[in-house]
Parts: sequence; structure tokens; C-alpha cells
Amino acid sequence: MNFQNVEFELAAGRKDQLPKGSVPEIVFSGKSNVGKSSLINRLVNRKALARVSATPGKTATINFYRLPECRLVDLPGYGYAKVSKGERDRWASLVEGYFAQDRNVALVIQLVDMRHKPTADDLQMVNFLLQTGRPFIVVCTKSDKLNRSETGQQTALFDEIFREQGIDWYPFSAVKGAGLEQLKEVMKQAVNRENQ
Repeated sequence: MNFQNVEFELAAGRKDQLPKGSVPEIVFSGKSNVGKSSLINRLVNRKALARVSATPGKTATINFYRLPECRLVDLPGYGYAKVSKGERDRWASLVEGYFAQDRNVALVIQLVDMRHKPTADDLQMVNFLLQTGRPFIVVCTKSDKLNRSETGQQTALFDEIFREQGIDWYPFSAVKGAGLEQLKEVMKQAVNRENQ
């Protein structure tokens, strides 16, 4: 699977604009500003395939990127307080509409910031994924921003929160590329399972 062989497919701002879920999809979920766009750009080795926004809460659409074997799906970030309630409700209905459809979800990559404890929104999303039985992993972004003792503390915290529930989690740095090859491998295996 060549991740560089990718094209922007479409941006859906409403449920009726979502494309048919005909190919395996790898879904990226996380709060605003957690580094979803940076992770996708690092994955496909492009500077600006996914637009990195200086303003959190800017991605108000579900963005679809097409690879020959699968599709990458970038969900709008959640948990940004400065967005109006109407806009937050629209996002929620869009994301719920996505998951309610009969889609071929190979893997959900739930992003959390490695520097902090997962937020209530993060844990709510993890619980939703557990309840719906969707295959998912947790990727902890911005791992390069921690020193050695902080890394040890946060690793113990995430082990306690996730590993004990049987959830795999991976540290990742978009800046240094740490964890990138491991992540690609997990994604390839998920897509191969769906394509068998």
C-alpha cells in the first residue's frame, strides 16, 4: 500500500453529500487541534493535502482522501468551545450520520494529545467506539513535546486508561515521524482484512 498515491476526493458538509461506503475506510477522529491534519500529511508525505488550520474548529466538513486500496476519512474536530451551539450540533449530526450509515470502516484512529489526560470528549468517543464494536486504536500525538520523565508518566497513564481495557495505543510525532511506520503497518493490516 503506497500512502503517497493519494488524492483529495471530496468534502461533505451534510449527510446527503457523503459518498457511498464502498471501499474500506480509515477514519481519523479527535478533538480540534490534536494534530489530525498533521498526521495525515505525514502519513502521505505531503505538506498540505489535509489543511492544517491555525484556528481550531475550522474543519467543519468530513474530508475524504482516496487511495487505490482504501479511503482516508478526516472527521471534523470536536470539543472546541468557541464554535456556536448550532455549528456544534451540525458537526455532531454529520459525524453521527457518517457512523449510522452502512460504511466499510476498516479502522478508526482516535487521536489524543499525549501531553494531557484524555478529555471527557475523548473518552466519550472511545466509549462510543467500544459500544459499537468498531475496530479502533488510540494514537497519542505530539509525543516529541515531552521530556523523558513526562513520557514515562504519560505512558503509565495511557497504559492504565487504555491497555487495561484491551485498547492498543501508540505514541506519535508528526514533527519527528516517531511511530509512523508502526501506524502504517496497523493501517495496512486493517485494510487487508477488509479486502480479503
